Amino acid sequence: MFPPRSCLALPTIARLVRFNGSSSHISAPLLPSRKLELEAPAPLTEEEFSSMIIHGRSLYPPSYHPRTHSVPVAQLQFRAYHHQFLELYMHFVGHAAAALGIPISRPVYLPTQRSLWTVPRGPFVHKKSQENFERKVHKRAIKAWDADPEVVDRWVRYIARHAMPGVGLRVTQWKRAPPGIGQQMVDAAVGTTRLGSGADNVKALAKKIVQQEL
Repeated sequence: MFPPRSCLALPTIARLVRFNGSSSHISAPLLPSRKLELEAPAPLTEEEFSSMIIHGRSLYPPSYHPRTHSVPVAQLQFRAYHHQFLELYMHFVGHAAAALGIPISRPVYLPTQRSLWTVPRGPFVHKKSQENFERKVHKRAIKAWDADPEVVDRWVRYIARHAMPGVGLRVTQWKRAPPGIGQQMVDAAVGTTRLGSGADNVKALAKKIVQQEL
């Protein structure tokens, strides 16, 4: 058993070399010359990641799923006076999205809104004695892609139910209309107009208008 590396002095290294080698000339290095080829770990699927037992999972950064089609589905904006609460809530939102398999972006730092007020300490002769106040509103944003609208709704309801006091949330969702929605809107618009209606319908509509006016 070799002593710790920090405790090895030059005489100790010389004795180890004489003991391990057949001669004073070192023909081969002590460490192996072959480089170990490290294989890149395979990415975990959502099922494998969720089934893993990781103690203190919430202490680690959330897992960010890759985007598949880059179709935006929601954008979340957060506001708070204290950035500590904001960072903690963003961490919670990221873990919730990772558990549901929603690809989200990392927190984007938006410009901080700064407001200043100057208030006189007293009236009349104390006008020059003023006091300044400052308020900062810290802002963050998260964008979500490629997720089912029902999953996004469940995610938004969950984070809104467990909202942190002092942190404001504004959600913007984009929902995709099914194919053929344009023709349906045209048919609905044409159906509500009097174009193509019969003479009887026109007379009935005129009588109804007269009755309402009288």
